Amino acid sequence: MSTTAPGLYLSSTGGYPRVGDSPELQLLQRTIASLGSGDRTTADLLDAQNEVTRQAIAAQVKAGLDIVTDGQIRWSDPISYLAGKLDNIAFEGAVPFFDTGICCRQPVFTGKPLRRGHLIANEYGFARNALGHLPTPKNKAGKLAIKPVLTGPYTLAKFSLSMRSDNGSAGGPAALEARAQAYAEILAPEIEALSQSGAELIQIDEPAILQHASDWQIFEQSLAVLVSARDKVRKANRKLELALYVYFHDCSPVYERLIDLPVDVVGLDFTCGAGLIDTVATCGSPKPLALGLVDGRRPRMEKPADVARQVERLFARIQGGRAYLGPSCGVEYLTSDAAFAKFAMLPTVVAELNGQQL
Repeated sequence: MSTTAPGLYLSSTGGYPRVGDSPELQLLQRTIASLGSGDRTTADLLDAQNEVTRQAIAAQVKAGLDIVTDGQIRWSDPISYLAGKLDNIAFEGAVPFFDTGICCRQPVFTGKPLRRGHLIANEYGFARNALGHLPTPKNKAGKLAIKPVLTGPYTLAKFSLSMRSDNGSAGGPAALEARAQAYAEILAPEIEALSQSGAELIQIDEPAILQHASDWQIFEQSLAVLVSARDKVRKANRKLELALYVYFHDCSPVYERLIDLPVDVVGLDFTCGAGLIDTVATCGSPKPLALGLVDGRRPRMEKPADVARQVERLFARIQGGRAYLGPSCGVEYLTSDAAFAKFAMLPTVVAELNGQQL
């Protein structure tokens, strides 16, 4: 096989399991239970979250990743965790987060959402510091990094409701557009804050657009606010890229529209559509892609040789000689053992590409 590894980065996609079978991995679960009974305090919960975050980062580094996340250990779910940090947001029941088996508390706008402070910038600073205290593995010098992850404004808006009118309606497309723009205006300063905290790559998750392509204009307009925030950072002579990730549905029908968006990296879920590999191989990409060739939701292990062949076929069609290989989505849906095994398999894929054996 030809050598593609110099431009291929092994990357996490988002969440990491918060619990496991060992006492260390049950720390957060035990603390949350004790908090509810009054035996622990919110300070104890913060300590537990910090410790499990360190464990998640260390596990990703040990598995051989180049780009890690904080595992989103503190996140209750991808929607309410961010919305719950805003003023003028209430919560009304719970809704399924796609078909993952996870439910999200549903945000309801009671007015214009307002920031109370940073959303995740402080957490990113903690995670960056935690990564810095780990020994840098061999061959990772200058390559190992941590990226923050934000749920995008359109997906946040799609899972939210506007304040109900007198007739009980939560509003139609106009209300959705207003929510998406409101969330975009909330997230834009966070882009700046994350950059000031040292982030050079920020992942924006927008899985909802794949099942609602008729909302493309609303989605694109809200994304443009974040792109403007990125451009502002760049004008200040700081390096920053935005990576747009979509998953949980076949993106083949909108693939060409995705790669035309003014983002720097596009992350794709190849496990939801058998034809996506052919689509990318045929159309190519003018920008780096994150190749979600490893199923982040199901424990069945892929064969490294099969993944290597897929990477080799796709990498040749990506301009610029850079791509990211990782799971199709966050691996918080797996057990800690399965999640680690998925990550640990990725260096074997690189070895296959280079004609080596680990």
